[in-house]
Parts: sequence; C-alpha cells; structure tokens
Amino acid sequence: MQEYDLVVIGGGSGGVRAARIAAGHGAKVAICEEYRYGGTCVIRGCVPKKLMVYASAFHEEFVDSHHFGWRSKVEGFDWTTLIQNKDTEIDRLNAIYEKLLSNAGVDILYGSASLVDANTVAINDQRLSTKTILIATGGTPFMPELDGVEHAISSNEVFHLQQQPKSVMVVGGGYIAVEFAGIFNGLGIDTALIYRGPQILRGFDGSVRNHLSQEIQKKGIDLMLENTITKIELNDTGQKQLSLANGSSKTVDCVLFATGRIPNIAGLNLEQVGITLGKKGQIVVDQHSQTNIENIYAVGDVTDRIALTPVATMEGHAFADTVFGNNPRLANHDNVPSAVFSQPPIASVGLGEEDARSKYANIDTYSSEFKILKHTLTDNTERTLMKLIVDADTDVVVGAHMVGHDAAEIMQGIAIAIKAGAKKSDFDATVGIHPSSAEEFCTMRTKD
Repeated sequence: MQEYDLVVIGGGSGGVRAARIAAGHGAKVAICEEYRYGGTCVIRGCVPKKLMVYASAFHEEFVDSHHFGWRSKVEGFDWTTLIQNKDTEIDRLNAIYEKLLSNAGVDILYGSASLVDANTVAINDQRLSTKTILIATGGTPFMPELDGVEHAISSNEVFHLQQQPKSVMVVGGGYIAVEFAGIFNGLGIDTALIYRGPQILRGFDGSVRNHLSQEIQKKGIDLMLENTITKIELNDTGQKQLSLANGSSKTVDCVLFATGRIPNIAGLNLEQVGITLGKKGQIVVDQHSQTNIENIYAVGDVTDRIALTPVATMEGHAFADTVFGNNPRLANHDNVPSAVFSQPPIASVGLGEEDARSKYANIDTYSSEFKILKHTLTDNTERTLMKLIVDADTDVVVGAHMVGHDAAEIMQGIAIAIKAGAKKSDFDATVGIHPSSAEEFCTMRTKD
C-alpha cells in the first residue's frame, strides 16, 4: 500500500490546483481522475463551449461587415472542422494539466477512485494510504425521468456530435441552455429553447433576464416559456418527435437537455465513510472546505457552493495553503463575478435588484440601454443594457450588470472596484474611455 500526505479525487481545476500547491508545500501527493485531466471546464465545459460561441458569432460579423465596405462572400460552415480543431485544443490543454502536475511532483493516476475508509482510497487494484483526502469530483448533467429521454443528449455529449443537426430543441433556462441555444442558432441551425419557468436565467437580475429574452428572440431563437417536453419518440427518419406540455408537438433532429447539474458523487462510497451530504447530494463543508470527517475535505461543484471554475480553483488553493502551507486562509465567496456567454453575453457581479431590495432598506438603481457605436452603421438591432445597484444609505455599489458586446471583459474591471468597496461617487469621478461601451458605467447619473 502506497502512503501519501494527500490523495485528491478529481482532476478538474480545483483538484489540480490543490494537488500542485500542496506538493509545492512539500506534501507527498497523488491525484486520481477517471476520464481526462482538466475537468468539466477544460474538457467539456467553459473552454470548448466558448470556442463554439466564437464560431457561431462569425455569421453576424460577416453580415455586419458589408456595412463597413467589405464585399467578402461566405461559402458556408463546416461542422467537422470546428469539432476537430476544438478537440485538438482540448488535447493540448489536457497535456498541459498533466505536465503541470508532473512538474510539481504529483503522482498522476487514472481510474475510478472511491473511499475505503477515512485514510484509504481505492483506485483500480491499488490501495492508497493517506493522511488527508480531498474530494473534487465536480458535477454531472442532470437528466430527468422522462419517457424517451434516452433519445436526448446532455451537455457532455453535445461537444462530440459528429454531424451538424438541422434543428435542435434545447431544454432548460439556465446559462448552459441559453449559451447552447445561441451557439446552435448562430451556426444556422433551427433552434428552439423550452423552459418550464416564466423567464430564463432564474436568479439573475430581472432587467437582465427580460433584456436577454428579447434579444435572443430577435436573433431567431424560438423561446417557449412555461412549457416542457413530456415525451420523446423516434419517427421513421430518426428524428425526435416531441410531445409538449401545452398539447402541441415538435419534430427536431436533436434534443439537448441542459436542465442543471448535480454533484458527482456516484461510486465514491461517501455514506460508508459517514460523510454528511446535503439535500441535493452535495458534500457539506465548513468555511475551510472541511467535511464532518476531520481529515476529509471537498472543493468545487461537488460542494454546491458557487459552481464556477475560478471558485473551485480558489477553494483548492486556500485548502492547500491552510492544511499544508502553514498559512490558514479562507476562500472568499463574496462578490464573485460571473458571465453567461449568450448572444449577446451577460456579465454580473454582486447583487441583482431583487436580492438587493431584500437585503438593504434603501436601494437606488441606475440603468442605460443603447445601441453600441459599431451597430450604428449596420442593420443589427441588438441593444446593450448596463445597470448599477447602489445602497442609497452608504452610496456603495452592491451590484453591476451588463448585457452586450464584451460584457465579460468589461465586468472583470468593474468587479475589482466593487470588491474594493467602490461607491457610486467613485464611478462618477472616473473619466470614461471614449468612445467605448464601458464608459457608460461612469456616466450614469439619473436614477431609475
């Protein structure tokens, strides 16, 4: 039996960061991964998804370019080229993750790992004895119990479609569903997005939700709210015949379920060891990412705190510094910025208006909706939305939101200001960069 100071289960961003930092602090570390190193984000999430977003956005760029004097002709789109080039890039990133681990002196293992007891991990035919265990197995797509659901795909399989479908039904109202609806639509695929709720992107600021809903419909997505699929059948041509809750039906080539993700805990034997789980199956941890078992920790999506790659990385780093680096510190989950790479994209930091009003006695909001300079020469009707949420009693900005071109790039800088406790007067005193969309955050003076 091999002995370690730390065994990490899960080779995603949180697990890899923790393993590398712990090894750098002098710990003997092994990491176990059943598929490929890089995790959801690198292998089947953020990175390949954004590459596909880039691909799908070219169509509008080609159309808009004619208004700027370009007379280029586009002969068409080749799905196979996109998928092959995407796979090549993922292979490169997977190799980088393995090299980073190897260079740090971490033992890299492949296989499905599970807990034998609080100090033993089983993987393949090996037993690893360890002082500390870190679980960083992430999340996995949720597929509902539905007649014919086996004919649908999840957000894992969507990256490996061999042929471009002509029509797609995307199921869900979260960021994954909205992003893939935009991808398919931008690539010329007849796209419908169906969601059982009254509006997409539950949990986001209401103005943002409504604005994006209007924009994606203008771009051609068939948005079907307060509706859902009740049954999927294959017809004689191999297409999917969908029965819908409102009594109608629809036939498509592909059905993508993007109805959320759940903690990936299957096969870990957590109950056998006595690890406390939450109602969603998440591993319950304290502020130090420690479970109810003293030497077992968990970070990332498997804990169902904030399901974002940089958050998992932050948690993994803080864990390694605390346990192995003689530098106790906490991962800070306040004012974490995020983006939805919809079309147009969304970026936010802090509270939405609804949450802010429930937390603070007096709230002021400032918003601006406009057509960006680029589109003044085109027929593109896309409009940008910017919004600030301010605690009126202290003048502190408690939330910032944007829907529009470069939203994520702009919001990263705004997030630093809000993290530092910037006031609305600080925004007002800052000279904007002209002409840019970002300057609007410095020029909003009139309360809503």
